[in-house]
Amino acid sequence: MANQEKIIEGLQTIVTDLAQQADGHAIQSKIFYAEGFTKLGAKYAEHASEERGYVDQCVDRILDLGGEVKNGAKKETPVCKDPVDWVKYDLQVSIDGLAWLKTLVEEARDDYTTFDILKKYYQDEEEDMYWGQQQLELIECIGKQNWLLQQL
Repeated sequence: MANQEKIIEGLQTIVTDLAQQADGHAIQSKIFYAEGFTKLGAKYAEHASEERGYVDQCVDRILDLGGEVKNGAKKETPVCKDPVDWVKYDLQVSIDGLAWLKTLVEEARDDYTTFDILKKYYQDEEEDMYWGQQQLELIECIGKQNWLLQQL
């Protein structure tokens, strides 16, 4: 079996960081809804829910592996009123997170249950990264105001 301690540590990092990220997406969702950007509000509300699902799976897996789950300290993260600033920030979070997550997925390659959880999470994050890239390309192509109109 793969290095179980490293896997548990990685899963705990996901639990801590992704819980924070889910809260951030829920907050952004509320801000976008309040500003009338209902499509963005719905996107990020759904995203927060998906992330909480991955947090739950990682908590369950830590417990399955005999690890101790912690409610780790979370650092402050930005909240953006400007949707484009948020998409840029969120895209960078995905890019950075995928680089880190790739090493954990490789570490868990011989732990099939954990590998499957992490692989699905990786694929979801990759999809989020592609969405962010696509939105920024669209903004560049049609302009910020036209893109914002599409988010109403």
